[in-house]
Amino acid sequence: MNPQVHKTLVMQLQAGATDRFPVLAHLSYDADDPFAVTAVFSHDGHVLAQWRLDREMVLDGLRRPVGMGDVRFRPESTGVWEELRMEFLGDARSDGERHHAVVFAWAPAVEAFLRQTHEVVAPGSERIQVDDFLAEVIAEG
Repeated sequence: MNPQVHKTLVMQLQAGATDRFPVLAHLSYDADDPFAVTAVFSHDGHVLAQWRLDREMVLDGLRRPVGMGDVRFRPESTGVWEELRMEFLGDARSDGERHHAVVFAWAPAVEAFLRQTHEVVAPGSERIQVDDFLAEVIAEG
């Protein structure tokens, strides 16, 4: 079995109050980092942002609002589409506000990706090498 899962989805980046435009989201999962999903957002061949997300939080966000910090998820229904709303807060801007992005994904596509990650590492069976983790934390400090 492949210990990695990759999927590219077209998502909608909200610009302004209502306008949306398509962006590619490259989702990846690696069994070596079993709690995380990486999302790389790009448009016209340029990387807009990269986020490392908690896999369980993404799953929870498909069913209820989650997150209080820089990343927040919640389900949204347009009547026709079931979507996952992802809100990201970034670094401070020169005006004192923070960079802010809202991205919408088709919920069934995100669920399908998560199901594939669960085939690689089932929820609740995630393991992390503590020595490797501590070495990484110390190296970053």
